[in-house]
Amino acid sequence: MAKIKITQIKSRNGATKRQIANLQSLGIHRMHQTVEVELTPVSKGMLDKVRHLVTVEETK
Repeated sequence: MAKIKITQIKSRNGATKRQIANLQSLGIHRMHQTVEVELTPVSKGMLDKVRHLVTVEETK
């Protein structure tokens, strides 16, 4: 599977409980934190729900 880097760029203040739970499931706990995860259907679905809060970069 491909790996991607996810960085939180916007605050989660005002986000729904579901969006906050998705960020925590991805391993993001604070602003400007970057995590590397494998691109699976599950992680892709979580990213779609919080796309407005994060940036995504593909890694090799």
